[in-house]
Amino acid sequence: MSRRILLINGPNLNLLGKREPHIYGSTTLEDIETQARQQAHELGVEIDTFQSNHEGAIVDRIQETAGWGPNARETDTLGKRVSAIIINAGALTHTSVAVRDALAAVAIPFVELHVSNVHARETFRAHSYLSDKAVAVICGMGAYGYSAAIEFAAKYLKIDGE
Repeated sequence: MSRRILLINGPNLNLLGKREPHIYGSTTLEDIETQARQQAHELGVEIDTFQSNHEGAIVDRIQETAGWGPNARETDTLGKRVSAIIINAGALTHTSVAVRDALAAVAIPFVELHVSNVHARETFRAHSYLSDKAVAVICGMGAYGYSAAIEFAAKYLKIDGE
């Protein structure tokens, strides 16, 4: 069975490289996705990417990994099992029980990712609805955090024998 990783980016992450570069850096989401595909190929895994500014779209995409959700029959990944999810939920990390519940429902191991060190910022950013369900949490490593998450997920999948 092919090992697949789904990389999800939430609200405002489409603005990476433009939005507050002193916090998030100058690397764009397109740059990150290009690097992610190259790295995944080198590690022998497949990667799908998804970004949305809408909570419901993210919930739908997570459900689709299990063949559920309103678009499951139309998705091109239906029938291609996702072995791991890497999610930078952005602000939804701190507010969305719906994203948490979707991740719990599909029971696919996931890595929570943040470009900035959320613990060194506003106090509300220190709380995550996802962390206690994640197999790993990466924060404060800038765009390199994506590379670290992909490497970890690929190695974690090998440990699990998929």
